[in-house]
Amino acid sequence: MNISRFQRLAQCGYFGLLLLVPLWHLYLSPPTLQISPWLITSIWLIPLLFPLKGIIKGNPYTYAWSGFIALIYIMHACVIIMSDQQERVLGIIELIFASLFLIGNIYFAKYKGQELGLSIRKKKKES
Repeated sequence: MNISRFQRLAQCGYFGLLLLVPLWHLYLSPPTLQISPWLITSIWLIPLLFPLKGIIKGNPYTYAWSGFIALIYIMHACVIIMSDQQERVLGIIELIFASLFLIGNIYFAKYKGQELGLSIRKKKKES
């Protein structure tokens, strides 16, 4: 099993989101309300910064818990795709990146954890 393939998949999705969020909210489709685009960008970018160090270092524990962060972006993308005709393409791109991030996280954490001998459950002893 080539574990690095899943790590690259997760990193592709992660860094794609990291680039998409500021591009989306600052340049491609800034908010039309009286809210600063920098505030909106910060709200969506800050959660992505928490796992940055572990994603770069290849820490399987970071990949495991950062999957929950990917779910936020999947939910946001689904809402945008269903409700906003003008931003539908951006929502689809976000959904693709967030899905790559989540799938890569799941499999990298699973297989790297197995390789390192880590386990969530205790194996039953045969009697």
